[in-house]
Amino acid sequence: MASTTSSIVFDDIFTIKDINKEGKKFDRVSRLYAHSKNYDMDLTLDYNIELFPLEEGQSFALALASSLARGGTQQTATGADGNTEDADDKDRDVWRPDGKGRRGLEEDYEYVMYGKVYKFDSGTAELVTAYASFGGLLLSLTGSHRHLTSIVLGEPVYVLMRK
Repeated sequence: MASTTSSIVFDDIFTIKDINKEGKKFDRVSRLYAHSKNYDMDLTLDYNIELFPLEEGQSFALALASSLARGGTQQTATGADGNTEDADDKDRDVWRPDGKGRRGLEEDYEYVMYGKVYKFDSGTAELVTAYASFGGLLLSLTGSHRHLTSIVLGEPVYVLMRK
């Protein structure tokens, strides 16, 4: 079955306005505050400074994705038992630390985190904030609800970043 839906639910370019404005709390983690170029969104994000060093004033691309599977035609695989599996069933094998498995969106980015959307705040009728946690590293994304409609409360989410 063909599918042209993308697993990317949000994508924009952000410029860092500040880093650790409330003080540094952890050795290898910083909190950045950034504003997006295209959608007028505000981002607060904790990230590992050893794996992905950033500086105030720097711009980076950020995408949120529901999976690492690339969009486009969905493939069907036949297992050893003769049964077919949809690509979604094999999604768990897209990224593996040993380098085996299928390649996905992570190939296009320098820094990837996996977590869960745990909260939505509807500030005004137009503005909302989505919150996600990545093993204790937090993200908040605030802006027009129109740009956050594909982000689902309780669902897993990947943060993908590149300079």
